[in-house]
Amino acid sequence: MSNAALRLQIGARTIATIPRRLTRVGMSLDAALAGQLPAFPPLTDADDGYLLTSLPAALSPDWPGLLFEKQRYTRYYVDLAIGQSAWRAGLSGQTRSTLKRKAKKLAAASGGGLDVRRFRTAAELQVFHPIARALAEKTYQERLMGAGLPGDDAWVQRMVTLAQADQVRAWLLFVNDTPAAYLWCSADRETLRYDYVGHDEAFAALSPGSVLMEAALVDLFSDRFARFDFTEGEGQHKRLMANAGIACRDLLLLRPTLANKAAMALVSGFDTAIQVAKRAAALPGLEQMAKRVRRA
Repeated sequence: MSNAALRLQIGARTIATIPRRLTRVGMSLDAALAGQLPAFPPLTDADDGYLLTSLPAALSPDWPGLLFEKQRYTRYYVDLAIGQSAWRAGLSGQTRSTLKRKAKKLAAASGGGLDVRRFRTAAELQVFHPIARALAEKTYQERLMGAGLPGDDAWVQRMVTLAQADQVRAWLLFVNDTPAAYLWCSADRETLRYDYVGHDEAFAALSPGSVLMEAALVDLFSDRFARFDFTEGEGQHKRLMANAGIACRDLLLLRPTLANKAAMALVSGFDTAIQVAKRAAALPGLEQMAKRVRRA
């Protein structure tokens, strides 16, 4: 179950939200690439509908109710089958130079070499977890988004079970024997997912997250996976390091209740008014009006 909201926004500023109770249906990268519409679980009487994520932009669900598009983005991934040399050749010259410079800078601060430690088996991951969990507590991913590596017993047991089936890869980067960054990924068939990541902000000037990401990808070119999935949403590091992507969108599929219809009408009307105001900003003499709308 997910909670989502219809938002009244001016640019990036949210003026108000209309919450909705939704069942989340997320599409895997494999399903998105195959163009397969997902199966929808039954809704309870209390549910307003579904939150459908990573739907390929070319597809539309057969939904009898209301449809609201939350966002569009490219779901980036690395095609590991092309090999490390071809992947590097496909990066921009600036990206290759930046990765090399960051790795060199971090290595110099850590005694001349990179200290990247790899974890795969259940026993190895039981060593990894307490170190990474303590590191996660120092990251903005946990403080601001609640997206740090979980620490509850049930999650740890699930991690061990996945590792026993060879479904986990994890890495730690140390600087002078101090944990600086972690990455934890789980497998979905031949695809490895970018699940949990973070770095100690005390080392932010050394770009430990970028250095660790490059090291992990280098490892994966000799592993069993066909793809590395950067998952939903966009980010500069994803755009720079990926060599492929698929256009996707997230949708709210709402039941056609009066409350949902009213909420969607309000959001649509608000968005239309904002677009009119933006166009008015280009007309002589109306700049001040547009500024007042943006400040409202």
